[in-house]
Amino acid sequence: MTSLEKPEIGTTTVRYRMPSVHPEGRKFVVIAAVIAAVFFWIVDWDWLGWIGVMLTIWVAAFFRDPIRTTPKGEGLIVSPADGMVTMIADVPAPRELIGADGLPEGATFTRVSIFMSVFDVHINRAPIAGMIRKVVYIPGKFLNADLDKASEDNERQHILVEAQDGTRIGFTQIAGLVARRIVPWVKPGDVVTVGQRVGLIRFGSRVDVFLPAGTAPKVVLGQRMIAGETIVAKLGENIASEGVSQ
Repeated sequence: MTSLEKPEIGTTTVRYRMPSVHPEGRKFVVIAAVIAAVFFWIVDWDWLGWIGVMLTIWVAAFFRDPIRTTPKGEGLIVSPADGMVTMIADVPAPRELIGADGLPEGATFTRVSIFMSVFDVHINRAPIAGMIRKVVYIPGKFLNADLDKASEDNERQHILVEAQDGTRIGFTQIAGLVARRIVPWVKPGDVVTVGQRVGLIRFGSRVDVFLPAGTAPKVVLGQRMIAGETIVAKLGENIASEGVSQ
């Protein structure tokens, strides 16, 4: 190799792939398309038909299921949701996740809250690899998911994953003003890989992930997150990241 040559990094190229529509959303796409067709060809209200077309496109985009590339590494915790980091706070664990088979009582966790708008991908993914220890659904209100009290008042679902080394990470799917259905795809006893799809929340919501003591977030307020790709934290690293909005 001469001094002008560059070391070969790889020979494989990756092309953009149009995200597919998840099966969970296909029926909604069909319903929207049928409504548009009715306005075009039966009612003969073309202006409503075009609104129906736009609605069909939006519904298909909402339920899009892009392929994600999850980073590998010891102790990495990846984002369970697309969206924006709106809150980072030290809080106790949700009482539903506390117990001998859950998170320790009296401990403080760093809660990273990720707000998903209606334009974000709404499929949620496992932050670590391991076994699902708990899935707890709590009925509740439909307040603005961006509010702190939504963690206690809104409809929500807690999920606890235990890694092979015994590390337990909890995260919570929270319904919001528009979201009306939390759809789980896992149950206690299931084994998941990091970044694996575990469920979705329909039409705008929030996901909280709870970092154990001694683990600081590697993300900052206002940062955009990509489920299954963005590294939220690394276990045992207690130096928080800093950033600036620009």
